[in-house]
Amino acid sequence: MPVISVPQAFNEEDLYVDLRPMLGQPLFLKCEGFNFAGSIKLKAATEMVESAERRGIIGRDSILVESSSGNLGVALSVIAASKGYRFFCVTDSRCNLATRLMMEALGSKVHVVSEGIAEGGLLGARLAFVRDLCAADPHCVWLSQYTNADNWKAHYYRTAPAIARGFPHLDVLFIGVGTTGTLMGCARWFRNWHRPVRIVAVDSVGSAIFGDPPGRRMIPGLGMSVRPPLLDEAYVDEAVRVEEADTIRTCRGLAMRGFLFGGSTGTVVSGAKNWLDRHDTRGLTPVAIAPDLGERYLDTIYQSNWVQGLYGEDVLLPDEPTEEEGRARRAGASEGVTF
Repeated sequence: MPVISVPQAFNEEDLYVDLRPMLGQPLFLKCEGFNFAGSIKLKAATEMVESAERRGIIGRDSILVESSSGNLGVALSVIAASKGYRFFCVTDSRCNLATRLMMEALGSKVHVVSEGIAEGGLLGARLAFVRDLCAADPHCVWLSQYTNADNWKAHYYRTAPAIARGFPHLDVLFIGVGTTGTLMGCARWFRNWHRPVRIVAVDSVGSAIFGDPPGRRMIPGLGMSVRPPLLDEAYVDEAVRVEEADTIRTCRGLAMRGFLFGGSTGTVVSGAKNWLDRHDTRGLTPVAIAPDLGERYLDTIYQSNWVQGLYGEDVLLPDEPTEEEGRARRAGASEGVTF
């Protein structure tokens, strides 16, 4: 029976979903959302904060500052609240409302950037705001998930060894990319393992991580508008890109089977399935990492009006009702009518 006194002390490491019945392909999904921050970012946040504490960078009067599209901001909010630090998160207009409210409920201050800049878009504007904060107040400590080696070390020490324990015959590992912390930590660890593991990075269309021109991305989590400083492509065997419409279809399809996952997870699963469909999977042991759960996406990915407004009705699954049909069904149900 686990008994904890700080939230970061609990993280479920050994839960996997066998997706073969749903995908028609072998794929084990490592679920990283079962902790008090709700995502894999709790590991990186913990490692970055505790490493900064050991090095004397953070003191009792410090204000932790970070740019985040959501999940890392929540993770740092959890840790800051636990340790008694102040935390200032700089995010942008793509951040889900539920995520912003969660950070504020945990005592953090949140600033939302609504307009991008010519060099770097919304991310560039967020980073510029963080630099201004740090220049104006010497108490501010920028953890910088984009350049901080403790980001990838968290997954080198924890995520990769956990996967190796569960799957000693692992062949392929699918990892979503943003800052590339998870990717680089796992890839470095498996490079020296007892058997070769193919590392497949899964990115969003519109991301510039692997040299593509930046484009519109409305789902926070994966992808970046610039090349991540942590990325070393020598450790990556292959990169696949996923359209956001396919992310949404995958998320909503999994939800119809009772698994409510977040946008990052939908992208990873969609990319993994596309890769598996193009390869011989007989005898193959593939694992994908699911960074988050779906509650924070209820007003976006799982909201039909939002989906239809941005991507059209074609994104909805064939047996899904449109928003208008959904309202009619709900009205009928309130009158005792069954469908």
